Amino acid sequence: MPHHLLSAGTSGIAIIFYYLFAWPIGLQIFVINLPLIYVAYRILGTAYAIGTIYGAIMLSLAVDATKFLAKYNLIDDPIISSITGGVVAGIGAGCIFRVGGSAGGLDIVAGIIKKYYSFNLGVASFGVNCVITLIATTLFGLKLAMLTLIAVNAAITDRVVEGLNWKKAIHIVSYNNDEIVQAILKEIGRGVTVLQATGAFTLKEKKVLFVVVRLSQIAKIKQLVQEVDPYAFMTIQDAAEVMGERLYPAGKKAQLSEGFAWMN
Repeated sequence: MPHHLLSAGTSGIAIIFYYLFAWPIGLQIFVINLPLIYVAYRILGTAYAIGTIYGAIMLSLAVDATKFLAKYNLIDDPIISSITGGVVAGIGAGCIFRVGGSAGGLDIVAGIIKKYYSFNLGVASFGVNCVITLIATTLFGLKLAMLTLIAVNAAITDRVVEGLNWKKAIHIVSYNNDEIVQAILKEIGRGVTVLQATGAFTLKEKKVLFVVVRLSQIAKIKQLVQEVDPYAFMTIQDAAEVMGERLYPAGKKAQLSEGFAWMN
C-alpha cells in the first residue's frame, strides 16, 4: 500500500477501487466474492462453495484487520517491496493449496471456465490477471502495472518456464489399489492408469497407480490414500506441459480393466 502497488485477482480489483474511492479492501473482497460463491455453489458443488466461503471470510477479515500496516513504509524501494510482497503472498497461497482450500476470487472463475470451455486453470487465471494489469496501466500508468507484475513474479515464472498446463504426477504403490482407484474416480474425477511392476527385493508382482492432477487436488489425493491405506507409498513430481486431456471423445464411456484406466 505505501508504494501504491496492486495485487492479482479480486484483491487487485479491490485495491484499484481503494485507490479511487478509499473503499475498505477486505470488505470489497468479500462483496466481490459473494456472486462468485453463489455461482460456485450452483456449478461446482456445495462442498467447494462452503470451503470457499470460509476462505473468503478469513481473507477479508485479515486484510482489514491488518490495514494499519499500510501506514508503515518499512522498505523504501518499490521493487524490493514488490518482490517481498510476491514471496509472502506466494507462501500464503501455497499454504491454502496444500490443504485443498480456496480463498475465492479467480480460483472460482478459472474453475468455471475450465468446466465449460476446457481451458487450463493457469491459462484462465493468467488471462484474467492480464486484464487487471491492463486496467491498472490505463488508470495508474505503466510503471505501477510493471511493479504489480513483479509482485506476482513467482506464479508467472512457474507458468512460463514449466508450461501453462502445469500439473502434478503421482505414483502410488498399495495393496488396496481397487479402493484407491474408485476413490480417485469418484472424489477427484481424474482418471487413473494402473501399471504392472515387480518389487526388486521381494520379486513379487504388484501394481503402481499413476494419476495426473492439479496442484489444488494434491491435498485431497493424499487424504484419500491415507484413509484407504495408511501404509501406501506415494511419490509426487512436477508434470510440465501435460497434453491430451482425454483418451476418448467426450461422452463416450470407457471401460476400466486390469492394467489400464481411461484418463478423465
